[in-house]
Amino acid sequence: MAYDYLGLVNDVNRRLNEVELTATNFSTSAGEYGMIKESINSSIRYINQHEYEWPFNHVTEEETLTSGIMRYSFPADAKTLDFDTFRIKRNATLGNQTKLLKILTYEEYLSRYVDYEYNTSSSASTGLPDFVFRAPNREFGLVKIPDKAYELVYEYYRLPVDLLNATDVPSIPSQFRYIIIDGAMYYAYLFRGETQEAQVMQNKYMDEIKSMRSLYVNRYDYARSTVLPQNTSSVSSIRVI
Repeated sequence: MAYDYLGLVNDVNRRLNEVELTATNFSTSAGEYGMIKESINSSIRYINQHEYEWPFNHVTEEETLTSGIMRYSFPADAKTLDFDTFRIKRNATLGNQTKLLKILTYEEYLSRYVDYEYNTSSSASTGLPDFVFRAPNREFGLVKIPDKAYELVYEYYRLPVDLLNATDVPSIPSQFRYIIIDGAMYYAYLFRGETQEAQVMQNKYMDEIKSMRSLYVNRYDYARSTVLPQNTSSVSSIRVI
């Protein structure tokens, strides 16, 4: 069975003794099938929101800076940004070497460098950036203000979008297919009002996520200067989302 939205939905259909869907009728299926589709997305959504730094959601971003512009928006799908990774990429044409940027708090920026933003013509305020800071509104800023189209590289963790089409594939590796399905079974039982079966599947699902976290996240022994750009409050108890 293919590891895609259709395949996952049919995994649940078989467990619930429902007729399997096909690529032809998948998009128009509703009712019980609509509930099963939502159960798959709820399971995936919970896994992705349970941990901020799943390595399979890790992204390396490259962005060309604009001369005279200090502030830049976070990527639309960013869940956390790793500010320790911000660097200017070597560019022989522009004449700059690779440079790791130092982290500046927003308070330090306001007390020491805020005038740069209003005095972009000064040679003291423009050039190859030295610092990066987080602004309060899903933006980051650079000091100095770029005077050339430097290439900025940084890393972040994305929050994947819901599956929609039959051939959509989760960002979660296929080896954890069974965890997605067990979570979907929890949600399906919950939707059906079968609370006893839901409780059994919830306990199994949560144990599997803990094992997944031990395998992937707890193995890292380095600290990251990450920031939550959106409200992703910790989930202490599982719920339909």
